[in-house]
Amino acid sequence: MSDPHKATILVVEDEVDLADTYALWLQEAYTVKTAYDGSSAIEQLDETVDVVLLDRRMPDISGNEVLSAIRERGLECQVAMVTAVDPDFDIADMEFDAYLVKPIEENELEGLVERLLTRSQYDDRLQEFYALATKKAILDAETTEQDRGASDEYAQLEAQLAAVREQTDEALTDVFSREEFPEVMGSSTNVDINWDDSLNN
Repeated sequence: MSDPHKATILVVEDEVDLADTYALWLQEAYTVKTAYDGSSAIEQLDETVDVVLLDRRMPDISGNEVLSAIRERGLECQVAMVTAVDPDFDIADMEFDAYLVKPIEENELEGLVERLLTRSQYDDRLQEFYALATKKAILDAETTEQDRGASDEYAQLEAQLAAVREQTDEALTDVFSREEFPEVMGSSTNVDINWDDSLNN
């Protein structure tokens, strides 16, 4: 990845004013590209992009499809879904790194980008752990215990997280203390997330 202070951020948002606002918030610290639809996003995707801020609901090509294109190409950028779509169990199979629900504030977006750039410096297994833990925390916050108990997707996510955590415990200890973990992970939705519960269950 490039130097964090010169990182390239791709904003993908079909609401032009909103996309331009995100770009304005970030352009002082980063190189910012904007795409107002999925087709333009796919055209601009290459190895120079470090972080993609991706809306899910777009008229031509959805954010989900853009996300699939990113992963199919093997691009190593971090992807945050920044969307008005409330998360549900369908996110369990989506290969994003963070999920933020609109509306968002400038400091939220800046903090999100900073955290994603930090995470991108860690190895693939640790990044996978972050992504899985983020999904579990989101679903713990946004769904009921009864619904989680009935969800095959949630059960599979828990199993994946447990398996990956066994392989990353030593790496987590080497990188930061348990007290530092919530700060590094951050909150990926506009709700309070109890990281201890998410990681220990």
